[in-house]
Amino acid sequence: MVTIPASHRALLDAPVGVLATIGPDGFPQVTALWFLYDEADGSVRFSLNTSRQKTKNLRRRPEASFLVLDPANPYRTIEIRGRAEVQPDDDYAFADRVGQKYSADLRRIDKPGERRVVVTLRPDKVNTWGE
Repeated sequence: MVTIPASHRALLDAPVGVLATIGPDGFPQVTALWFLYDEADGSVRFSLNTSRQKTKNLRRRPEASFLVLDPANPYRTIEIRGRAEVQPDDDYAFADRVGQKYSADLRRIDKPGERRVVVTLRPDKVNTWGE
């Protein structure tokens, strides 16, 4: 199992990170997202709407990269690369956890008929930069 270096662990408490997926045309698609870091297994999890392109991209090709910049020093970063697992979150259990962190109700953000999934990115490789 790849671990998160202690020197960069605090970056995973940041409010936003950037998820890169591979679009249908083969080009990267990059999106800033809310996330939760799971210290127990070292994964990063996202609550995504099924209508979004990034969700479609991950279902087709699960390879992804997630980057977090240090707000105080943008040259200090952590990048997590891995294969994403996409699972239903029909009852919004995980979406509600994300909403608690960000003081938001994701149910109100979604349009009628839209659904949520939990995307779990477990690190295959971690790159850090800066001190």
